[in-house]
Amino acid sequence: MSETWRMGAGRESRVEKDAMTVEIVFALVSGAVLAGAVFGVVVAPYWIWELSAGTGSVLKRAGAALGGLVGVAHIVRVLRRFDQERRLGR
Repeated sequence: MSETWRMGAGRESRVEKDAMTVEIVFALVSGAVLAGAVFGVVVAPYWIWELSAGTGSVLKRAGAALGGLVGVAHIVRVLRRFDQERRLGR
């Protein structure tokens, strides 16, 4: 057995591997941007109206949790959709 066979070479073409790489990078970057946007929307009232520190702390934690959840959900959705389309040969 050659070393390249054990590493999985031959299963996907170079174009397919490049497409996977592009899709992974797209999913990560767009997920991070979406998470940041959600965080900003949740925390915006604290920044705009200068609410109390306690309220700001709650909004920051809620924004981080919600932003992280939305970002990860987006990444999973994008990669699952890509995998389904790849398996269907689209």
